[in-house]
Amino acid sequence: MDSSPDLQRRAEKAQTGKIDLPRTHRGCSIKGVLVKTALLFLIANLLFAAFYPVDLLGKVSLYNHIFPGRTRLPYGDNPARAYNLSLYNLEAMFASLEITAGDKPDDEFRVVLIGDSSTWGFLLHSNDTLSARLNGLQARHPDGRKMRFFNLGYPVMSLAKDLLILSRALEYEPDLIIWLVTLESFPHDKQLFPSLLQNNPRAMTELVETYQLDLNLEDYTENQPRFWNRTFFGSRRQLADLLRLQYYGVLWAATGIDQDIPVTFTPRQEDLETDYSFHDLKPFDLKETDLSLDLISAGIKMAAPTPVLIINEPIFISQGANSDIRYNFYYPRWAYDGYRKIMATQAELGSWRYRDFWDQIPGTEFTNTAVHLSPGGSQALAELVLKAVLETIQRPGNTG
Repeated sequence: MDSSPDLQRRAEKAQTGKIDLPRTHRGCSIKGVLVKTALLFLIANLLFAAFYPVDLLGKVSLYNHIFPGRTRLPYGDNPARAYNLSLYNLEAMFASLEITAGDKPDDEFRVVLIGDSSTWGFLLHSNDTLSARLNGLQARHPDGRKMRFFNLGYPVMSLAKDLLILSRALEYEPDLIIWLVTLESFPHDKQLFPSLLQNNPRAMTELVETYQLDLNLEDYTENQPRFWNRTFFGSRRQLADLLRLQYYGVLWAATGIDQDIPVTFTPRQEDLETDYSFHDLKPFDLKETDLSLDLISAGIKMAAPTPVLIINEPIFISQGANSDIRYNFYYPRWAYDGYRKIMATQAELGSWRYRDFWDQIPGTEFTNTAVHLSPGGSQALAELVLKAVLETIQRPGNTG
């Protein structure tokens, strides 16, 4: 009888139910597991790319359920201090807002504000923004409904960006749209460059085609997500941002902080350069064709029958060096004066509801740029805007 150590070891393992596989068999089993894992990963990525459920996942939100909705759209470059971040999933951005909390009450007259960083409230706490100050006035519609204002402004100056946000805002049954604008939002080269648009090419392309907008999509359409970017692996940054937005909601609910406001900042420029330039336009004759006026018309048409009140927002007017050439860092006088004339003419021709508040706020109430307001400036503008809103409501017809 063979009593070699190898046979004895096999006999012992047979008694305990353990069987030694040949080394080649073990290697094949590991390879098989790896191959199956790779195939499952590939299939999962193919399915994810085919259905691309990023927008659907964006609708899943703890805001307005576990913690309150935000008072302005998510935006920020210092999440650890602002409890906020910039992301470009429109579904997630809107799902985080207080305007999406349930059905619109019957006793509410709902007003939505769209515009740039001044409307959003740069360097302002959430209770100092224009919408917050308007709500603080506790106004009522003549029919008794409570007037409630919602902040859908978003940093970066671009009418196309405003139009995209407006297209989503209409889903929440506003009774009035307030569109705050300034000349820097009108040049053609400003329209499609915001990151929010670059990351939502399909939605923006649909708006351009629906309203026949004069925007060149030749380069823009190259931003359509390629196959790799549509996979689970390629979308990992977007998915991580969705989770981070929910995480920061806990801190937002606990503190009310949604912006990192520095203790000190560089104030708006008072002394200006001897510079007549404005974008690539030739001084000194601004033309209607230099401005994206068709986007304003598209917004009014899109919102109908909901009225749109267009407000030319206040700007800082310098009293320093070369203030005879430029109003401020943004605007040479020839361009801004031409813009105001064009807007007044177009408002009359198009029967726009339009107000021009360009010089209505003292220069001392501007902070780090020629359009960002202090809390006092925000309060003063709120009072002007409310008066314009009540006049628009009480006066029938398109011109308000």
